[in-house]
Amino acid sequence: MLQFLSDPKLFGVEFFNQRDFLLMLFRFMLNFTFTLIITRYIYYANSRRKDYLFTYILISIAVFFLSYLLQNVDLQLGFALGLFALFGIIRYRTNPIPIKEMTYLFLVICISVMNALSDKEISYVELLFANIALVVITLVIEYFWSFKHENSKTIIYEKIDLIKPQNQKKFIKDLETRTGLKINRVEIGKINFMRDTAEVTIYYFWDKYSTNFFEGETLDNFTFTDDYESPNNVR
Repeated sequence: MLQFLSDPKLFGVEFFNQRDFLLMLFRFMLNFTFTLIITRYIYYANSRRKDYLFTYILISIAVFFLSYLLQNVDLQLGFALGLFALFGIIRYRTNPIPIKEMTYLFLVICISVMNALSDKEISYVELLFANIALVVITLVIEYFWSFKHENSKTIIYEKIDLIKPQNQKKFIKDLETRTGLKINRVEIGKINFMRDTAEVTIYYFWDKYSTNFFEGETLDNFTFTDDYESPNNVR
């Protein structure tokens, strides 16, 4: 017991090292702070996707501890690149991730690995600059330099008479009235004359400030069908 108190070790492993623990805690708080800024206050504030917010934060924490605790193992750069390759292969294949969400996933992994594996040759000023640069660039691109992105949605349309070429204006106007979207173009797919329905793909430029009638959710979560009544009925 006295030997343990004088030299605390458990099965030959140091039981507690105050300096190393405080260093890990400092790096963890640094990583968590910048990850939270990017995921909660930049990504989530714009997309309102709680499922991805949950995923990004937990992946960031897991990757940080995995990288930090194994940094003394002779893996280094190969280990970091292996993490990117692993997530690139998995890609949550049960539910494909949009390219923007994949970019944010790559970003949080990059920040976590960077904060965990940076050694003594990299000063804290350099590390802080790298984190701040990623946050600022992401913020600028997301809010001040974002280009219009054309989204699409496939719906089942029941007013089959309006899909005729001579009724194009009425057709577009009816779709805009019922969806609340400014439609850019329309493609007509399969037509079912037995049920008087047609498969229509609408293309629109999504803007959270003008097309927010789904209570903050993105349109990728919804599908319009022929039982559509009003935007308030969509869930």
